[in-house]
Parts: sequence; C-alpha cells; structure tokens
Amino acid sequence: MTHAQVEITAELVRDLLRAQHPDLADLPVRLGARGWDNQLWRLGDDLAVRLPWATESADELLRKEHAWLPVLASHLPLPIPVPQRLGEPSALFPRPWIVTTWVPGIPADRAPVTRGEEAAVALAAFLTALHRPAPERAPAGRGRGGPLVDHSEGFVRQLASATELGLVPDPDAVRAVWEDAVAAPGWDGPQVWLHGDLHVANVLTEGGALCGVVDFGDLLAGDPAVDLAAAWTLLPDGAADRFHAAYQPTPDTATLRRARGWAVGRALACILIADAGVRGRPGGKPTWGPPAQAALRRLTAR
Repeated sequence: MTHAQVEITAELVRDLLRAQHPDLADLPVRLGARGWDNQLWRLGDDLAVRLPWATESADELLRKEHAWLPVLASHLPLPIPVPQRLGEPSALFPRPWIVTTWVPGIPADRAPVTRGEEAAVALAAFLTALHRPAPERAPAGRGRGGPLVDHSEGFVRQLASATELGLVPDPDAVRAVWEDAVAAPGWDGPQVWLHGDLHVANVLTEGGALCGVVDFGDLLAGDPAVDLAAAWTLLPDGAADRFHAAYQPTPDTATLRRARGWAVGRALACILIADAGVRGRPGGKPTWGPPAQAALRRLTAR
C-alpha cells in the first residue's frame, strides 16, 4: 500500500498507462519486485513501471531519476534502468511514477558475485565512468557523499544495537575501522556523480558476474568514497585490490580510509535490516545479512 492507501495492482498500472501513455497500455503487465521505496512492474519484455509505495521521499527520487539518468546512461558500461516516460499524480494514483527500461539480472543478495576478478574490473569501469564532475545544479542527497563524521551518531547507535543483539563478533574492530575513516583527510577534489546506494540489492548478476546497476534514487554529487565502499560490500574475498587497481584515478590512501568507513557503516545497517526480517519485522530483508556479515569480516580482518 502507498501512503495514500491505494493498492497497486496490474489493473491499476494498466489504467494509469491508458490515461497517460495509451500507446503502452496493451503491453503485458506483471509484478517484478517490491523494493524499499518503490514497486516495480514489468511492462512487456523491455520496460518496467516504477511506482512509489513506501517512503514519502520516493516521489522526489523518481523525478530525479527521470531528469538525470538519461543524461548519464550513455556513458556507463553496465546497463541501468533508463527512464522513458513520466507519470504525473492523478485521481487514480496520487504520486508520480515512471516507465523505465528493464534491466535483466538477479539482485546480488540472492545471486552473489562469484567471478571476483571479472566483477572487480566491471565495477571499477562503471564507477570510473560514473564519477565525472557533476554540474552545480546536480542534486544533493540524504547526507551521503559529504563528511563521514556527520554520520557518527548514527553509526554509534547502530553499532550499539547490533552488539546488543549479538550480531557483531568484534565491535572494537568495527569501531576502529570507523574511527580511522573519520580521522582521514576529507575529499578536496571535484564533486563527482555518485550512485550513493551501492548495496547488494541494487546490483544485478548473471552467472556470478555483474550485469547491471539499478535504483539511482540516491543519485547525488560528492566524495567518491561512498561508492568505492562497494569494493568490500559487493565483491567477494580477494577482489578489492583488483578493483582499486582498475579504478581511475587510483584512489589515494585517505579516500580508501573513508571508503572503508562507508563500507563498515553500510554493512552494519544491512545487518540490522536483515535481522529485522529474520524476526519478522516490517521492512526486514533477511537476504541482506550474509553478504553484510562477509563485508564486516573483510573490513575487520587483521
């Protein structure tokens, strides 16, 4: 259900298309996925309809994707969902929605990356292409891409919760990674385009290799360290060094320290979200747990 308590069904999607994009209304409609912010409905073989159903902020995020992703997509070496149409709020559905291209693949929380060397090079090429200087009018986003210290209060709270639940084997090692990252020199380069939310449910795999990147709702400009955290959170053991060697320009030590901080924070958040799912609480994603625990192990290995 959305905040407006409108149930999203295949019939509703078809009615919305008839009202605003009638040339697409006869294509088959079927549920693709229910994400954190949006529901995704397959539209024929090559398109999808994304409709906000959970958070109020999803409206703004969809409009942001519609405005910017077509500009960025042509430069990126992995497929991304490219918005094709915008649907405006109406009596049928009180929130904006978009029609995008469909990106085939399976989210990495359900089909992990296993071809580490290949995935490291592919991810590095993708982020090298994405991390171009952004224009001044580029969007800001939820504090990601800025100073890591701004997130310290949330990190401390999450670490305490995860420790109390027995989800973190070595809290002191986790805290040490974070404190080192916060102490690292800040980013003094250009504000570059960032995905902002590269976790296991937002990358797609096929046969153990990366085949797509989705959900650009947190697209923003800032410090590339937040995306470089993916070397530890998405790739299997032993692949981070290959990623860092392939990414250009080669990250300096301070950037890698900050990236490790973003990675340990993201791993903690995913561990708590996974635990909520195991306990049957709303919003929980049990499949996020194993990759987040693996990331934490990599980051704290001595």
